[in-house]
Amino acid sequence: MKLKANLLDEKAIKRSLIRISHEIIEKNKGIEDIVLIGIKRRGYPIAERIAKNIENIEGVKIPVGYVDITLYRDDITEIQDSPEVNSLNLGVEVSGKKVILVDDVLYTCRTVRAAIDAIIDRGRPAQIQLAVLIDRGHKELPIRADFVGKNIPTSKSEIIAVEIEEIDNSDSVKIYE
Repeated sequence: MKLKANLLDEKAIKRSLIRISHEIIEKNKGIEDIVLIGIKRRGYPIAERIAKNIENIEGVKIPVGYVDITLYRDDITEIQDSPEVNSLNLGVEVSGKKVILVDDVLYTCRTVRAAIDAIIDRGRPAQIQLAVLIDRGHKELPIRADFVGKNIPTSKSEIIAVEIEEIDNSDSVKIYE
């Protein structure tokens, strides 16, 4: 794997997440009944950052939960024989809420589909919207992000690597070939 480019640094990620936070508030005409749910792993700290931005803008803390999609993946037998579910609890109530699902990279959309299945198994949201830091294309399902930090057209052979301070001790988005 050879580094092709540094796409986003810490400041660019911060700006993207602040913009996404404003867009969420604008699209939803405020923050009433909004909950954020991050897809484990990197989607969860990104969701927490967006929630903090919204709190700084609106002065109100919004609930943040997470979803572990291990059991919902359609490629589960390719990953491991006996999947382990870390949590069946999203950490927030979703029934009747506007759920903003948050992930780091949108690629084939299969992870998002699995996350939607997991959320709906826990309740019936009024609406589900999708926020991603990176949309790299190559969708295999008819799913699109409502809020995107950066669109990065890629080839299938390229790899997008997102590093988040809370997990990786640094913030960056890089592309490898």
